[in-house]
Amino acid sequence: METARVFFAQPVSFIMGAVRMDAMPAPDLPEVAFAGRSNVGKSSLINGLVNQKYLARASNEPGRTREINFFLLAEQVRLVDLPGYGFARVSRSIADKFQDLGRAYLRGRANLKRVYVLIDARHGLKKVDLEALDALDVAAVSYQIVLTKSDKIKPAEVDKVVADTLKAIAKRPAAFPRVLATSSEKGLGLPELRAEIVRVCIDE
Repeated sequence: METARVFFAQPVSFIMGAVRMDAMPAPDLPEVAFAGRSNVGKSSLINGLVNQKYLARASNEPGRTREINFFLLAEQVRLVDLPGYGFARVSRSIADKFQDLGRAYLRGRANLKRVYVLIDARHGLKKVDLEALDALDVAAVSYQIVLTKSDKIKPAEVDKVVADTLKAIAKRPAAFPRVLATSSEKGLGLPELRAEIVRVCIDE
C-alpha cells in the first residue's frame, strides 16, 4: 500500500474527453476505468485517489459526464471516467449514444486492465447495475465492485452489503472476487483501491 501511495502521489493530469472511439488516445498504456450510476460518486472517488479536489469534475446534476474522460497518472497509467448510467437527464436517444460509446470502449480496448464498478453502499446492487455487470460479463472484461459512500451507514451494514454483493457476483465469470468498501469523504478504502490498481497495471 505504501508503494501505491507513492505512485498515486505523482503528477496526474486530464488528457482529453472523447465522444468517439477513433478520437481516443492510442492504446499504448494500461488503463483502468470507473463505471457506475450517474449519482454514485465517480468523480469524487477519482479525485480522492489522486488527492486532488477538482481533477474530475463532480456535479450535482446526474448524468453530466457525457463523454469518456482520460487522466494520465505518473506518465504510466490512464484512469478512465466512463459516462454514468441510469437516470441521466437527457433524451433516451442521447442516453443510448453515451451507453453505446461506453460499450464500444469496453469491447475495443485491449489495454483495459480492469473496470471498477461503483455501487452506492446505502442501496447495494440495483437492476440497472446488474444490467451493467451483464454487459461486462459478455465483453469478458475483468471488473471489481467498489462500494462508495460507506461512511453513510453503520459498519455492520457495510459488512452486510459487502457479503450480499459477493454472493450476487459469485457466479459471474468476469467479476473479481473481492469487494472494496470506500468513502471519498473519509478516505476509507482508498489505500486498498490504489494498491489494487497498481497491482493490475504495474505489477502484472
